[in-house]
Amino acid sequence: MTDTRTEPETDPRTVVVRYVTAVADGDLVAMAASFAEDATWTYPGDLPLSGVYRGRDTIIQDFLGGAAGLFAPGGAPRVTLTRVIADGEQVVAEWTSTGVAASGRVYDNSCLGVFTVRDGAITSVREYADTQHVERSLFGGPTA
Repeated sequence: MTDTRTEPETDPRTVVVRYVTAVADGDLVAMAASFAEDATWTYPGDLPLSGVYRGRDTIIQDFLGGAAGLFAPGGAPRVTLTRVIADGEQVVAEWTSTGVAASGRVYDNSCLGVFTVRDGAITSVREYADTQHVERSLFGGPTA
């Protein structure tokens, strides 16, 4: 009989938790290692960082790295994982992200990502967040 259970280190839930932990720790190597080479990340809205990012390097350098430049020195967001629900290769993770924008405005957002994990690597992410708050806090949009 063949054992079809997923190995703990490649279990989709474990992969996503390890990725979010790497983000929280600022571990760029572990973050990059979490993605398949041809992964995609979809960020909603019509913000300068909205769109579909294709490929691990583009996700790490352009999307995640580009967002880092939106924060004040020492104001990089603190990421806290608050919930994870897994069903097969689909994992839904919820986290909070709190920091200080380059503008000095407070960034405090609740985010959710729908991750697909195959063969121990993240192959796609669809992120959902309060894009109006992102616009106000990170891009200088009007305050509410």
